[in-house]
Amino acid sequence: MKTYELNVAGVTRQLPIIPINENIKIASFVILGDAEIVTAAAPLLAEKLPEADILVTAEAKGIPFVHELANVLNMKRYVVARKSIKNYMNNPLKHEVHSITTQKPQTLYLDDQDVELIRGKRVALIDDVISTGESIQALEELVKKAGGHIVAKAAILAEGDAAERDDIMFLEKLPIFK
Repeated sequence: MKTYELNVAGVTRQLPIIPINENIKIASFVILGDAEIVTAAAPLLAEKLPEADILVTAEAKGIPFVHELANVLNMKRYVVARKSIKNYMNNPLKHEVHSITTQKPQTLYLDDQDVELIRGKRVALIDDVISTGESIQALEELVKKAGGHIVAKAAILAEGDAAERDDIMFLEKLPIFK
């Protein structure tokens, strides 16, 4: 199996290169379970962020990173946009997204309690990887519906053309293979 060597925050990983379709392959970066990268990357990204009142991520891969980032920033709370409606949710806000790593469109939801945490606040959107930008855009639309003010869009990695964007912050580039 071909791999891509990723160096981020002083940590090196050999990422398997996997096909997404017949024309595109990506280096598969899975942050879930990788405590070393999470704890190494969080302080470095925290240094780049402007002042924010709350961090918001989408379920699921961004959760360990946003948790550690909140710790580094001494924040008591962060918000996770869910990918399904849960029984405890009252009047959830929703927005649909289709990203490069999902097979079908997904919908993101915010519970009314999360909306209260976001309304009128400076919000930093956090993800593990920004690629096509579809996921972060959906998160942005959801936060705007909740009344939040986006002050940053940030990730550990920017994949492919996302690395050329000037509206996101990231630590390292991740190539797309054609």
